Amino acid sequence: MTQSTPATGKEPAGTGQSASVPVPAAAGGGPISHAIFRLARLHRMFAGQLLRRIGLHPGQELVMMHLWELGPQRQTDLVRLLDSDAATMTRTVQRLEQAGFVRRRPSPTDKRASLIEPTAASHALRREVEQSWSQLEDLVAAGLTADERTTALHTLERLEQNLVQAAADPTCAAGS
Repeated sequence: MTQSTPATGKEPAGTGQSASVPVPAAAGGGPISHAIFRLARLHRMFAGQLLRRIGLHPGQELVMMHLWELGPQRQTDLVRLLDSDAATMTRTVQRLEQAGFVRRRPSPTDKRASLIEPTAASHALRREVEQSWSQLEDLVAAGLTADERTTALHTLERLEQNLVQAAADPTCAAGS
C-alpha cells in the first residue's frame, strides 16, 4: 500500500510512491485512519478475489475457520466470536448453508437453539482456504523482513486494542 501526506501531496519518505487514493483535505486530521481505510479496502478486494476461486466471499472463511477449529456452534456464539451482528451472521450462515458448506441441527441442550456445523464439503475447502490466506499474507507482507512483520503485527494489535478500549469506554462518543 502506498500513502501520501495530506494537503502537500508529497511522497512519504523512502517510498517513492504516492497514494493510490488521494487523501482529501478533510481527512488531514486522521492520516492513520485514512491509511487503515485504504488498506482494509484493498485487503478485502484481494481476499475476495482469492476466495471467489473457491466459492466463498470475504468473511465466510472466518466463520468456517471457527467451525473447523471449534466444531458446531450456536449462531449467537459465532456472532460473539467474530464480533459481528446477528443480521450479518444470519445472512452469512444462510449463504454458507445454501452453498452446502454448513448445516443446522437442533441443539441437544437448548430446544430453542440450533447448532451450525461444517459439512464434509466444507472440510474439503479447508486446505484451499488456508492456501488463500497464505497467499494474502504474502501479498500484504511482500518485501518486509521478519522484524518488520513482527513490528507491523504489534502495531496493528495496538491500534486494535486502542479501539477496543474506546468502545468499552462509556464516555467515548465512538463507543456509543
